[in-house]
Amino acid sequence: MMTDSNVTAGLNPTREVRAATASGYLMLLVWLALLGIAAWAAITNATADVQVAWKWAVVVASAVAGLLILCGFYLINPNEAAAIQLFGSYKGTDREAGLRWVLPWLTRKKIAVRANNVISDKIKVNDLRGNPIEMAAQVVWRVTDTAQALFDVDDYKEFVMAQIEAAVRSIGSRYPYDDIEHQEITLRGNHDEVGVELRKALIERLSVAGITVDECGLTHLAYAQEIAGAMLRRQQAEAVISARKKLVEGAVTMVEMALNLLSEKGVVELDDERKAAMVSNLMVVLCGERDTQPVVNAGSLY
Repeated sequence: MMTDSNVTAGLNPTREVRAATASGYLMLLVWLALLGIAAWAAITNATADVQVAWKWAVVVASAVAGLLILCGFYLINPNEAAAIQLFGSYKGTDREAGLRWVLPWLTRKKIAVRANNVISDKIKVNDLRGNPIEMAAQVVWRVTDTAQALFDVDDYKEFVMAQIEAAVRSIGSRYPYDDIEHQEITLRGNHDEVGVELRKALIERLSVAGITVDECGLTHLAYAQEIAGAMLRRQQAEAVISARKKLVEGAVTMVEMALNLLSEKGVVELDDERKAAMVSNLMVVLCGERDTQPVVNAGSLY
C-alpha cells in the first residue's frame, strides 16, 4: 500500500526563480531602429542608379531580426506573473508589470497572483457528537509560488476547492456544533478559534501548490434538515433546564439569607416545622412562573 510519505517523496517540488527577461520598451526602441535601417537601405537602394547588393542584405536581415523581436513581446498586468519555459523546462518567473520581452523561442504562461475570494458550497458533516450539520466557508487565497501552482498540481484552482471542502469536513468533525454549558470549544460559539484552526489546516494543505490563505471563516452553519426540528426542541429544553437551575440556586440563596437575618435579629422564633413551611412558601413565591396572591394573616402566628 502506498503511504502519504511515499506520495510526497515521489513528487519533485518546483521552486519559483527569477526569469532572465528584458524590458519591452528597450527592445521596442531596438525594433524601431531596425525598421529605420531597413527603410533607409530599401529607399536609398531603390532610388539609386546602381543598386547595391549589401543594402538588400541589410533589409532582409533587419526584417528577420525585427520579426524575431516582435515575437518576443508580451504584457504583464499588475499582480500578474509569467512563467517562462524552454521546450517544457521551467526557466523562471517574470513578475515585472508592463511591456516585457524574452527570446522568441521561450514560451510564456501567465498566472494571476492577486487575491481570490471563494465561498464554498454547503456540505453535510457529522460533528464531534455525530450530529449531521451543514457547513460552508469563505476563503481568501492567493498564489505565492507560481512554479508550484502551475507545475506541481494539475489545476490549482480545482485543487483549492477540493482542499477547502476537505478542511471544512475535518474541522467540522473535530468540534461539536453547540454546548449549552460552554465548557468546550464549539463551532457555533467560537468562530474565531475555529477560523484560526481552519486557516492553519488550509495553509498546510495548499502549501504543495504554492498557495497561501490570508483569511477564512464559516459563512453557513446549521443542523441538517432531518434533525433541525429535534435539535431545536433539545436546545429549548436545555435552555429551560439551565434557566430553572439558575432560578433555584438564586431562590435557595435568598431563603437562606432570609432565615439567617430573622434568626440574627430576633424578629421571630421559628421551630423546624414552621421553618419548613416558610421555606416552602418562599420557594413557591421565588420559583413560580405566575405572580403569587398574598394572604394577610390577622390572627396569631400559631
